[in-house]
Amino acid sequence: MEFELEAVLSFSGEIDEINDDISKVISDANEDILKRGIPNDVESGGASVVEHTTDGKDLHIKISSDRYVRAHDAVVRLRKKLSQDMGKKHHVGVRGINIERYQISFELEDEPKTQIKVPYVDNLNIIGKTCSISVTSLTEEQLQRNFVDRIINRIKEKVHHQYYGGKEEKWELVWESEKKDIVWKEDPTKVMEEKGWIKKGPTKGKWFYRSQAAKILKTMEDIAVSEILEPLGFEEIIESMMVPFDVWIDTGHMEGIPNEAYYISEPRTRDPDEWEEIVDEIKISREVPIKKLDKMTTPPKAGICYAQCPVIYWSLKNCTISDSSLPVLLYDKTSPSARYESGGRHGIERVDEFHRIEPVYIGTKEQLIDLKNDLIERYKHVFEDILELEWRMANVTPFYLQQAGEEEKDGKTELGTVDFEAYLPYRGTRENSEWLEFQNLSLFKKYTDSFNIKSQTRELYSGCTGIGLERWTAAFLAQKGIDPKFWPEGFVKRVGDLPKGIEIL
Repeated sequence: MEFELEAVLSFSGEIDEINDDISKVISDANEDILKRGIPNDVESGGASVVEHTTDGKDLHIKISSDRYVRAHDAVVRLRKKLSQDMGKKHHVGVRGINIERYQISFELEDEPKTQIKVPYVDNLNIIGKTCSISVTSLTEEQLQRNFVDRIINRIKEKVHHQYYGGKEEKWELVWESEKKDIVWKEDPTKVMEEKGWIKKGPTKGKWFYRSQAAKILKTMEDIAVSEILEPLGFEEIIESMMVPFDVWIDTGHMEGIPNEAYYISEPRTRDPDEWEEIVDEIKISREVPIKKLDKMTTPPKAGICYAQCPVIYWSLKNCTISDSSLPVLLYDKTSPSARYESGGRHGIERVDEFHRIEPVYIGTKEQLIDLKNDLIERYKHVFEDILELEWRMANVTPFYLQQAGEEEKDGKTELGTVDFEAYLPYRGTRENSEWLEFQNLSLFKKYTDSFNIKSQTRELYSGCTGIGLERWTAAFLAQKGIDPKFWPEGFVKRVGDLPKGIEIL
């Protein structure tokens, strides 16, 4: 990895007459601050100012460096040193840095199959596995915010995904239940819609659940809380359904699922006079003037909840948690989730808006491994003894973490994600049909690091296990049907009699 940077450091006053002092600072820096970061077992390397000249208030420099001290870090270090020393002795300091030329070359693991494009890069050229880029348009602030390293990493990621991004997720069977008798093979969504239990929502990918279906979903919620969360000590919280972009950046969602998020715009003003023209058009045309509305709303800065866990982690950002409070066990069941599914929608199990409980846990690795095992046992109890499902468990990797390049790996499979999948008879045979992922459970190190959540004495891990009410209902009804006479006794006890509903003529 090689870096060659040409830049101009602009001072607050004339510097031609103090060129000797500036040269002395640069010479010392070449032997000291521009070498810091080189491993002890490496004899040479780092950064070095190879050329410099003064011109009025400007200092022109050329820096060559390697991967140990990158040129953009070196110029920031040099600026600080020059400002300190020249300020004390000559009362001048560096006011800004202007990049005139910044050329970087580095090696890739593979030759790209197609052309690569990355923002902030003026020129990108790849010959074989050697990549050369020019990033002269970066500002001083962007240099300090580590844009260069992220650009390099992004190029490597994009090449990597050309080879591995299309491969199927890792899937490893962990456990499976006994086969259950098949009592029907109908699609429950279709039948419930025909019977008037559900109705397609006013916008695509949403459903209106009438009283019969709502009773089933709410029973699933009660079972999850009473049989899984409360016995393990989880406490309920209430959160906002609006998530600002910086929270999604911290979790990896913003770069992993931007094509699936629903975005939120705010009115530019609440002044009724400013909205009068739009109101007039609506009253006359009975349509919303979209182009005018667009001018009266702000660009999105937040999205609708994709999953409840990011805001829970955000609520503890930069906090130090007492050891006596560990593990932290929280859940939210009030905020609906929204995901743009486009053409992938199907029934109540794959929708743009759904309802779920999101349990989040934070603690030591040992605490959460024990909790993971306890959660699995509680899920087994519900799925085996109450719902009597035919289901299985598999180790997988979450899609949004794969997209964000944040796959968790642990040789003992203690970290990562376990998917719970149910057989849906209406889709075909057990062996050849796609099973429904109706539950998962994750344990990671990522989020406590991303949100700087610490304890008094121990390293913290975290995880979540979203309980989707539509998915539970779809799995249950696909196997047991919508006639209560086929339902297990454990579920019948909890659901009771279904409401009569509305007779529509």
